[in-house]
Amino acid sequence: MSRKIAGFLIALGVFMVFEWINLGFNLADGHETAFYVIHGILIAVNLVLGLVLMVIGVRGFRRGRAG
Repeated sequence: MSRKIAGFLIALGVFMVFEWINLGFNLADGHETAFYVIHGILIAVNLVLGLVLMVIGVRGFRRGRAG
């Protein structure tokens, strides 16, 4: 993996984590419980995906530097 792609994956992962945490804090009151359950699941899944992208990016960045 090139360092350019690894850097992109790291940036994308950071953006995803920031954006979904921000969405979690900005959910307004007054919705039904199902709304919060669905959005909670979406937030959790996307946080995990963002962290996985960051890990893949960091590993690729280190390999790109060593290789």
